[in-house]
Amino acid sequence: MSTYSKELEVAELAVQRAAILTKKVFHEKAKGTVSKDDASPVTIGDFGAQALIIAAIKKNFPEDEVVGEEEASTLRENTKLRDEIWALVKGTKLSDDAAEKVIGGPIESVDDMLTAIDAGNSAGGSKGRIWALDPIDGTKGFLRGGQYAVCLALMVDGDVKVGVLGCPNLPVDDSATLTAESGKDQTDTEGNGVLFSAVLGQGATSRPLTDGAVANSKPIAMKPVKDIKEAIFCESVEAGHSSHGDQAAIASKLGITKPSVRMDSQAKYGSVARGAGDIYLRLPTSKTYQEKIWDHAAGDLIVREAGGQVTDTLGRRLDFGKGRTLAENKGVIAAPAAIHDYVLDVVKEVLSSK
Repeated sequence: MSTYSKELEVAELAVQRAAILTKKVFHEKAKGTVSKDDASPVTIGDFGAQALIIAAIKKNFPEDEVVGEEEASTLRENTKLRDEIWALVKGTKLSDDAAEKVIGGPIESVDDMLTAIDAGNSAGGSKGRIWALDPIDGTKGFLRGGQYAVCLALMVDGDVKVGVLGCPNLPVDDSATLTAESGKDQTDTEGNGVLFSAVLGQGATSRPLTDGAVANSKPIAMKPVKDIKEAIFCESVEAGHSSHGDQAAIASKLGITKPSVRMDSQAKYGSVARGAGDIYLRLPTSKTYQEKIWDHAAGDLIVREAGGQVTDTLGRRLDFGKGRTLAENKGVIAAPAAIHDYVLDVVKEVLSSK
């Protein structure tokens, strides 16, 4: 058994089972919804996916902590919403019995579901085994049929050891280059749905996202950038998440003329890791904003294991041991290792001139 092989197996199967639930929610309940009110599809999907994943973690690693985005107090008060989520959770399972057995089978009661959701209350930190979970990363992408991801990472003493991203709307084909259309109108049709994984020191892989046992994997690697002017540049859709103006200035200084690819979620990390894109920037929109660890932990490891470098805008490695946020970091730069320092220098130049 290789190091963290059991953790990887559990993470991949748990993410696949949660992805089944999120796809069911989208097709049955989204129907063009674009808000996140208390009973919205993304709320239902968030709670349900978090319950399934934490239940799998606790079944296999009962002493591990989880930093999750949701907590169940709303569901204890809103029984209608609770029962709707419970119906989804108890009806969602992997099609392969052996795979389902690994992650513990269905949750047995409403109380078990609520307990699982509330187990995502870890404060994080630099000691022990802590999982970072984002059950639906890319809220608006999920709602509009764009990109979203189910994200799970294991940190040991603050260092990310295992990362898994389930991206139901990305193409399985690793050679499919990102375009301006990649961030929208990309629902889970045939040929879409990919599972990215990495273990520290063991490289990164992709495989088709399935509804049962994990499919065979292929190693992925970042694409060498021979001419930075031809690089494909990824950024967040929402201007509130990352400064589009600064990113445009940086692209201009790098000589990049192609329009940036705007897409939601850690699907950007997976896309860059397999060479479908080249550079991912997430630049601070305020001096006080702190990134959440669940929005970056899995993607950070997958890019680094694929031959990339990930730092903040000051060149510091992302520090996942400071709690539930990246309190010591500002922004994110992910790029192939060979050009990362050059991109970092340009980012510093643009940001310092403001």
